[in-house]
Amino acid sequence: MDSEKQKSRTRSLRKWFKWKHKRADPYNLSEFSDGGEDEDDDYSGDIFVRSFEMEPCSILTNELRIFVGTWNVAGRSPVGSLAVDLDEWLNPQDAADVYVLGFQEIVPLNTLTVIGSEDPTEATKWNLLIGKTLNDKYGCPWLTPMLNPISSDNYFYVGIPGSEKRRHSVSTLPETPTRSGSVIQHDRPFGRSKYKLMASKKMVGVFISVWMRRELLRRYCISNVKVSSVPCGIMGYLGNKGSVSVSMSIEGTSFCFIAAHLASGEKKGDEGRRNHQVSEIFRRTTFPRLPEDDDNPHPYTILGHDRIFWLGDLNYRLCLEDNLARKLIKRQDWRALQEFDQLRREQEDGGVFQGWKEGNIEFAPTYKYSTSNCNRYSGGLPNRSGEKQRTPAWCDRILWYGKGVKQLTYFRSESKFSDHRPVSALFSTQIEVVKSTNPRVAPLPTITPFDQTGPSNGDEEVKPTLLSLIVKDMEASTKQTLRL
Repeated sequence: MDSEKQKSRTRSLRKWFKWKHKRADPYNLSEFSDGGEDEDDDYSGDIFVRSFEMEPCSILTNELRIFVGTWNVAGRSPVGSLAVDLDEWLNPQDAADVYVLGFQEIVPLNTLTVIGSEDPTEATKWNLLIGKTLNDKYGCPWLTPMLNPISSDNYFYVGIPGSEKRRHSVSTLPETPTRSGSVIQHDRPFGRSKYKLMASKKMVGVFISVWMRRELLRRYCISNVKVSSVPCGIMGYLGNKGSVSVSMSIEGTSFCFIAAHLASGEKKGDEGRRNHQVSEIFRRTTFPRLPEDDDNPHPYTILGHDRIFWLGDLNYRLCLEDNLARKLIKRQDWRALQEFDQLRREQEDGGVFQGWKEGNIEFAPTYKYSTSNCNRYSGGLPNRSGEKQRTPAWCDRILWYGKGVKQLTYFRSESKFSDHRPVSALFSTQIEVVKSTNPRVAPLPTITPFDQTGPSNGDEEVKPTLLSLIVKDMEASTKQTLRL
């Protein structure tokens, strides 16, 4: 009878582990087992069941507001007058918890920038301006020049328990053969700021910058912050087109943000090139485990994440004659115009982004404007000398995938800084926070390792077993939970 009870407990435990693992990896992309032949061991199952009976937990659902924005800046460097445009775009008065900003063409796409070594100068300028815009609104003066300016185009936040928060400047490029060393910089310039730079990555002209309210860093566990890049431009492997991505976990929920710049062109068949680049980005974007990672599992691929946001100049056009497109734009008949949107047609035909969502587009096409400081689309009749003939299109888009995401707004801003208009969306998303419901947890029983075959000599070191390591990890988790 006792044996049957133990087996029943073991089965219940196995179901719990499968449920927990399924929640952490809903796409079943990384199946694993801790091994082997001893999974049905009755004694280990009994220990686990009694441990969880003594430590009841509950999963709370909290909400975050995430601002996602994309902007092709046409190779122009940020200037002082741009601060007003950036303020209008980010709208920090209606503050979000997280800001995810993707840029395209922060440098001109010429031979030198595409083939030459990466220059972090423009990425640093954009980060300075973003930080100033987000933090000045809250009475937190931005120190200019920065005491320790970020000198890398590829860095991410790392929280170190029991010590000052620091930023590591680390190159983690699965698609490039070299890896630079880490540079630790103290965060003095950001000490009084409302928002903190969490991750940033530049690849030629594609750039992503992720910021988070400091309050969230105190309230939640932020872990496994990683970056990745996938060049898929000229010859399929140069960085004039492609993506840069950020992966991170907030408590028990994983997020992935992908900023992309896809192939241009409005000829028939160009949409196929864009579809192929999307599939390449899915295939080649990875977030490998690093030595400094914690013990919690993290997603390896894009689709392994719980909440995914894809933003950028995706370059999908309108399957419509230019003069007809301009007539619908003049009438502001966005619903009729969307019937000819190439991206939505490709989705319906199963060519790309199957199952992904995008908000209803109720704004004018964002590309292509004639020149900077101009509200007129390029081309049209009569065609001006030297001006490119382009049918206006919604090239700049924001899509998402995963449960627990609600889009609150989707709009474009009216900055005339480039031939594209910036686009942004505000989301409300859920995160899962595990809390202990029992403030006083009974200590775990002492366990004799299975590989001890007799009395051990006090001077002899006992090798840890899988079970003893798991129990040790559970005790550490219990202490951490009690501190929350």
